[in-house]
Amino acid sequence: MLRRILVGVGILAGIAAAVIIALLAYNSLKVPLKPSTGGYLAPENCTPGPCANVQGFTLWISDVRVEGTLVRMKVKFENKSRATHASPEDMTMIDASRHSSPIVTDSADCQTWKRFEFKNTTTFGPMDICFRVYNPTPPFILHWAPDLGAFCCETDIKLSPG
Repeated sequence: MLRRILVGVGILAGIAAAVIIALLAYNSLKVPLKPSTGGYLAPENCTPGPCANVQGFTLWISDVRVEGTLVRMKVKFENKSRATHASPEDMTMIDASRHSSPIVTDSADCQTWKRFEFKNTTTFGPMDICFRVYNPTPPFILHWAPDLGAFCCETDIKLSPG
């Protein structure tokens, strides 16, 4: 009798652990979008916009344009933070349909780069980069997650071509 109770408790504990792990995995897959409050642009002395300043690591965006399903732009980084590098993997484009896309690496007119180490300089760029979107209708959101620690810092920049 005691053995049946222990087996039943063990099964319930296993199911509870599986449910908790599944919920944590589901939450980690959600696209982190900020509510539309106008707070996307220019935090912490970041001008001219659109741009983002994350603890002294600044990203400037210019010349945003849509060409078919490609969104093109120029980006420039300035690092006055504890970050050590700029990486294309830190940026994704979220279109109006909420599809997320990485930087395009297979187009001749679109630049990409390997991880850039800030060793003897504080600036990098400008670079002409592209994102392939499913829905080419503006506005777009550039999601930037610079590497400033495990629990630090992501930001969204609302972009409209023009």
